[in-house]
Formats: sequence, structure tokens, C-alpha cells
Amino acid sequence: MGIENLTPAEGSTANRKRVGRGQGSGTGKTAARGQKGQKSRSGYKRKRNFEGGQQPLAKRLPKIGFHSTVIKPYVINVEKIKAVAELGEITMETIRSVHKVASSVTKIKLVGASAKDLASKIKDENVTTTGN
Repeated sequence: MGIENLTPAEGSTANRKRVGRGQGSGTGKTAARGQKGQKSRSGYKRKRNFEGGQQPLAKRLPKIGFHSTVIKPYVINVEKIKAVAELGEITMETIRSVHKVASSVTKIKLVGASAKDLASKIKDENVTTTGN
């Protein structure tokens, strides 16, 4: 038994109906589209969620939620994480070396009482303090 010998089960497949092939075929003249109207015309295409003129479900339901496209920075409190405050120069790489930060994080903000004092040590434009 090979894959080339496989056949579909008896009666499981049927030839597709070929419409618009003359009166003798049974589906000639209007080609099973009925008489007049929008659906009988060539090029007719119903919208994906069209409900026959009834207000669509997406419009009937209340609008909720909002997704901001602004990238929020990862916040580090230098009062709690002393290792960041003790760094010689502050960049994304040096912060990652002393504190676990996800690779998806692109911006870091340093907060805390002594964060403004660290502004002179920052050498990366993706790292900011509350002062600037």
C-alpha cells in the first residue's frame, strides 16, 4: 500500500457546481443568483462583518481601553539599589552588570533622593534621572 494508491472514501467528494453554463445545465440564465439586486451583480462583495444593515456588534459594544505607544522607562530607585549609585559612570551596560534588567528594556530612569547627584555620572542618553 503506497501513498499513490490512496483514494477518498466512497461518496465523500462531489464535483463542484459549474454555474452559468447554459439553460440545459439547470444553473444557466441567472446562474443561481436569483433575479435583480445587489447580490446578483458581478463584483458584489459583502463587507466582512456586515449584518444586513443592523448595527454591527463591534459598534454596539462599548469602547474600552487604550494602548499607549509611548515607551515607558524602567524605573530604578537608587536608595534601594545602592550598587547603581556606586558606579563610576552610568550606562545601560554598567547598570545591567550590577542589576538584573530585561533585555527588552531600552530606557532607564533613576529615582530617589540622591538621583540628581548622579546626573554628572550618566554617559548614556537612554538613562535619565528625575532632575533631567
